[in-house]
Amino acid sequence: MQMAPSIPGPHEGFMPGFGNDYETEALPGALPQGMNSPQKCNYGLYGEQLSGTAFTAESVERTWCYRIRPSVKHSHRYEKIDVPAWKSAPCVDPDVTSLGQYRWDPMPHTEEALTWITGMRTMTTAGDVNTQVGMASHVYLVNTTMEDDYFFSADSELLVIPQEGVLRFSTELGIIDLEPKEIAIIPRGLLYRVEVLEGPARGFVCENYGQKFELPGRGPIGANCMANPRDFKAPVAAFEDREVPSTVTVKWCGQFHRTNIDQSPLDVVAWHGNYAPVKYDLRTYCPVGAILFDHPDPSIFTVLTAPSGQPGTANIDFVLFRERWMVAEDTFRPPWYHKNIMSELMGNIYGQYDAKPQGFVPGGMSLHNMMIPHGPDKNAFEGASEAKLEAEKLDNTMSFMIETRFPQHLTDFAGRQAPMQDDYIDCWSDLEKKFDGKPGKK
Repeated sequence: MQMAPSIPGPHEGFMPGFGNDYETEALPGALPQGMNSPQKCNYGLYGEQLSGTAFTAESVERTWCYRIRPSVKHSHRYEKIDVPAWKSAPCVDPDVTSLGQYRWDPMPHTEEALTWITGMRTMTTAGDVNTQVGMASHVYLVNTTMEDDYFFSADSELLVIPQEGVLRFSTELGIIDLEPKEIAIIPRGLLYRVEVLEGPARGFVCENYGQKFELPGRGPIGANCMANPRDFKAPVAAFEDREVPSTVTVKWCGQFHRTNIDQSPLDVVAWHGNYAPVKYDLRTYCPVGAILFDHPDPSIFTVLTAPSGQPGTANIDFVLFRERWMVAEDTFRPPWYHKNIMSELMGNIYGQYDAKPQGFVPGGMSLHNMMIPHGPDKNAFEGASEAKLEAEKLDNTMSFMIETRFPQHLTDFAGRQAPMQDDYIDCWSDLEKKFDGKPGKK
């Protein structure tokens, strides 16, 4: 049994595992044993279930919460509010062209007070939030703590990828402090508050409308390497018992609504289940690759996948390019030129990406939409073509890719306001014709 005191006070502690059942209590005896819904819970708590799948799903995900007040208690009806920079699919601007190769510099920080909600800037959308397929990609700029203000998304789970600053996610199920080189998954329907521990904070968010993220099947790779379940950490129980006027904002079918409550809703004293927020240290990801010749597909670097229902074709893949050894002989080692049925959005967490030595800087993003050609710039191509192929370690590098089976549509913000590199396509303009009609080496 994992134990944690109530807030305020220490709350450090995480439970290992991903998709496993957890149990944790912040007060001894708060967690019922042998049953989920006793006639009366200890401490006068209310039993409440949070379901992340349908009741009859093949793999049911749910968590039982034992809380001070049921979450249904709020003092006003939900009222619609405007959150103009956070968009949901379908969001197709007829005046913004999404077909092409795009790259952006890091989003600049601002003196404007921005919370987790008001600081979200949607870059692309794909699929349809109303039918629970597809995704959206965002950049967050956060410099202000949510004070007695709470949020949950009924539309999606959020994959959070920090690039600068440290955020605290105070959730119904416990606390996650998140910094660069880590990621967090915040489940659909889970209520939380975001606080700035070190700011200003900037990062990326993949909003997943579809089936939950899970570990990919490893196939012939077997039981080890890539991401291991034990490295995904869930928080221990920690609760607030505060009577204070507060607000709850809900994202539902792409719209935002707010209601008032008279207390902190983070009042879960104990919980057990398999539907919980987790964080993962990207430095624990163990890449695999070719050790003789040839360049594997980037899918070999998949950390998480969200299935689409079509085997082998994901709603979303989250792929990580981190430090690794390059050892393949007689091989073009950087990513090759290609067109892909999947649309690819990339972000740079730190360091230099090997296929784009210039221009793709930490905090920056790029988009290569479905069936749009892309690949190394001239310097990367020439360097890799002429390099003496010895064992070489790629150091000081961590970028990620979000792939989806859907085309990603640029928002007005991405197309007109974000710091787009208008000369990005010029990085391929000086690629030279090398064909001479003569056979090369055998």
